Amino acid sequence: MSALKDTFSRRSRRVRHTLKRAARGRARLSVFRSSKHIYAQVIDDGEGKTVAAASSLEKDLKLPKGSDLSAAEAVGKLVAERAVKAGIKDVVFDRGGYIYHGRVKALADAAREAGLNF
Repeated sequence: MSALKDTFSRRSRRVRHTLKRAARGRARLSVFRSSKHIYAQVIDDGEGKTVAAASSLEKDLKLPKGSDLSAAEAVGKLVAERAVKAGIKDVVFDRGGYIYHGRVKALADAAREAGLNF
């Protein structure tokens, strides 16, 4: 395993461990960012099920590019709308090993504006 991947996985485990202690029964908004797309899902860890999900690959978003800030904002808004529709308003934000900056921050801000509390 490369050193970069090792530090990323260690950071991911550390963030997730802290979140699980602070969650207190709330669902988790998990973000995955690749070089071409961004994905988000709301996970109920108690039941082990995904409640709502969205990605920049979805056809109804009609995004010209899946790897920019506007795509992240659209995905954040969509996943928040789906979560609120499923009855979940309070979540904890799981940024994984990513820095809270750029696309990850844009997704989080859009999800907050669309009705999620974290």
